[in-house]
Amino acid sequence: MRFAEQWSWCTVDSIRDVTSTIREFRLRPENGRVAPYSPGSHITVSLLIDGQPARRSYSLVENSDPTTYRIAVRLAPDSRGGSRGMWNLQAGARVETTNPTSLLDIDWSRKNYCLIAGGIGITPIVSIAAALRRRNIDAPLHYAAKSRGDAAFLDELTALLGDRLTVHASDEGARVDLDATFHALPDDAIAVICGPMRMLEAARRAWNNAGRAPADLRYETFGSSGLMPTAEFRVRLKDSDTELVVPQNSSMLDALNGAGFEVISDCQRGECGVCAVDVVAVEGAIDHRDVFFSDQQKQENRKICPCVSRAIGVVTIDTLYRAEAA
Repeated sequence: MRFAEQWSWCTVDSIRDVTSTIREFRLRPENGRVAPYSPGSHITVSLLIDGQPARRSYSLVENSDPTTYRIAVRLAPDSRGGSRGMWNLQAGARVETTNPTSLLDIDWSRKNYCLIAGGIGITPIVSIAAALRRRNIDAPLHYAAKSRGDAAFLDELTALLGDRLTVHASDEGARVDLDATFHALPDDAIAVICGPMRMLEAARRAWNNAGRAPADLRYETFGSSGLMPTAEFRVRLKDSDTELVVPQNSSMLDALNGAGFEVISDCQRGECGVCAVDVVAVEGAIDHRDVFFSDQQKQENRKICPCVSRAIGVVTIDTLYRAEAA
């Protein structure tokens, strides 16, 4: 279960492609009210994937229209099907969404910031960049993408940031030098990053190597950004004959709850650690897709966040769930 979720209906007001693989959706609440939200917030959308109900979270993009929510979805062939379900929507469709929530705790009183985005991770960063600009803070933004054609909202960001925007396009041989970037920051700077798992892990290492306070690196991730292919795997329950199959388009958390093994959860984005369960054995490998556990904890494989993390092969876990005696 999640805490304090408030669901309401929205109508898909408009759809447009911002790149060949990223599609923008504007969702208009049917009650006529867009709930207030802070930069970096996200909403959860309820949709059908292969005929089955599912939930996916999407960051809210800076929006000049106060009557709609604006999100962008990358069509990801290696995802669990959420992007395909969103891309199948048409204008006029009705979807149920939560009110916006945020797990990005940013100290807006600071004077120095550095923004870093990788791929679709640009979506919350657009809002944060705009909020800083409204505060007359010229924060640099490093935007990593496969090519400039794959960089969403590039014109919008160029108009907003000017020469404070640096695009690192892979096809041009450009990469973000995280070590140099972090060493050059003022001592009181906060870095805000959103991108794939490899980028986040590299950023945490570079940030620590620069001797900076861990709390001053703020980040957001997305659950499809694993280090291994998204594939079907199996979960065994300790002290039970139960073995569950986790399909490619479902999370371990959904499989466990669907089978009656209740696992409490909150963010469902691999950031809060509320859903973490004990790992008893691994026959294969775990793909830790969370940003809650440290690198050492992930190497130890003693716990897993079933909301986003996956496995290759079979993982035996203990959820601590025990059915009540008859």
